[in-house]
Amino acid sequence: MGTIIELGHGVRAAVTERAGGVSAPPYDSLNLGLGSGDEREAVLANRETAARRLGFGLDRVVWMDQVHSADVLVAAGPGAVGSCDGVVTTRSDLVLASMAADCLPVLAADAEAGVLGAAHSGRRGTAAGVAANLVRTMVAQGADTDRITVLLGPAICGKCYEVPERVRDETARRTPEAACVTRRGTPGVDMLAAVTAQLRRAGVTAVTADGRCTAESPELFSHRRGAPTGRFASFVWRD
Repeated sequence: MGTIIELGHGVRAAVTERAGGVSAPPYDSLNLGLGSGDEREAVLANRETAARRLGFGLDRVVWMDQVHSADVLVAAGPGAVGSCDGVVTTRSDLVLASMAADCLPVLAADAEAGVLGAAHSGRRGTAAGVAANLVRTMVAQGADTDRITVLLGPAICGKCYEVPERVRDETARRTPEAACVTRRGTPGVDMLAAVTAQLRRAGVTAVTADGRCTAESPELFSHRRGAPTGRFASFVWRD
């Protein structure tokens, strides 16, 4: 299921893993992604299982319709918040979710101000700066960059994320840290390095990372390693 991480002052985060659900191959088994091609009933059962094991009600969760954008919305209630790749809330009862299978989850909190944020930073979202937009939206809701703590979830690493040279250069246009070389000596994108740099430029210094590469970690879903596949979720919430 994954470990619950304390972000301080009653804020918790967690990343789910593949095991412990009811989905059949190739989505086996704790697939939480409704858009993955899996059976809807299995995904909903998996979501219920994940929420119960992590200690919150499924009816508290805010889900994004992730579209690889830099758009960030403010959630006023649980359920589907709309098409976006970042979500912020000031409600203490809501749980924010970010889905991934290689993209980088971003979980953020200013516990003192009571502002939470979550983002899905894929290659296009990284190029467009969704993480920085998440920080700006949190500040607009009362957060302070000096107090924001960020956990970056698992994502495909730069050594594994091979892309055409044109795509690498496009991704690195605004964030040079995105450009890298894969272990095969080919052009790559390092989303972890890029998003870390974006957050620091936005004024956030308290940034930690899960560090696992999805393509190299069999306990996690990875689209690059084997599509079609399921999705894991990264959650942030307040007790």
